[in-house]
Amino acid sequence: MPIRVLIADDQALVRSGFRLIVETRPDLEVVGEAEDGEEAVRLTLDLEPDVILMDVRMPGVDGIEATRRIVAAGSAARILVLTTFDLDEYVYAAVRAGASGFLLKDVRPGDLVEAIRLVANGSALLGPGVTRRLLERFADGNASGDAAEAVARLTEREREILRLLASGLSNAELAQQLVLSETTVKTHVSNVLRKLGVRDRVQAVIVAYDAGLVRPGTAALLRKPGVE
Repeated sequence: MPIRVLIADDQALVRSGFRLIVETRPDLEVVGEAEDGEEAVRLTLDLEPDVILMDVRMPGVDGIEATRRIVAAGSAARILVLTTFDLDEYVYAAVRAGASGFLLKDVRPGDLVEAIRLVANGSALLGPGVTRRLLERFADGNASGDAAEAVARLTEREREILRLLASGLSNAELAQQLVLSETTVKTHVSNVLRKLGVRDRVQAVIVAYDAGLVRPGTAALLRKPGVE
């Protein structure tokens, strides 16, 4: 079954370009287009896409607010935010709102396709130019009590899994490093997400930083396109 993609951008030419890139891949399918954040929210609930390509700057409801509303509505869609502007506040706000990835609009077509596949599979994806600043922003204050309490509910093995997730390892890489089967790793990851009360790996890593479990320089919230 192909990955179902919703494109949200206020520029028709941009939407057409993204559609052309996506629809040339047999494992991807465009299920709808939205001109603004409000329409993106409505179409997400109606069409149940797997991945949303979400512009940041749109009239009315912008991409950040649309992301918040989609996550709050309980949608399982993964949101990949694309913007022309490499600005810290957008990156931070988008990931905090629940986005699973962040790329600039000048991304190469092949990298965009791989980004869609990565976030559809639950991986984090951030452009390398913004990763370090983002992680420093996560860790620039004191540890959150709520996050620390959530992490405290994890077993020692689950905390180890969470630390490794923050370094961007895939399930296969986790299995190799921990000398476990990939099925066992998937179970551990699912338990971590459930106990932390988060929807995907990206939000789990945010909790890890908020709790002080990992710090910048020791891990990176990054999966590059083309790396599984």
